[in-house]
Amino acid sequence: MRRISMRLSRVAALVRKLIGVPDYDRYLVHMHERYPGCTPIDRETFEKDRLAARYRTAGNRCC
Repeated sequence: MRRISMRLSRVAALVRKLIGVPDYDRYLVHMHERYPGCTPIDRETFEKDRLAARYRTAGNRCC
């Protein structure tokens, strides 16, 4: 059962990556490894920031 759960998590992460949804868990790992003394931002702030960054550049819009 654990193996199935791990595979589903990987598939879900891949789908999120393909459609452009930011990965907060990956961000936490990155912050812990690269900046161990810093406090990471909360999930809601992270998602708002990533969404704003995605639409900040003109080439990312259809219209």
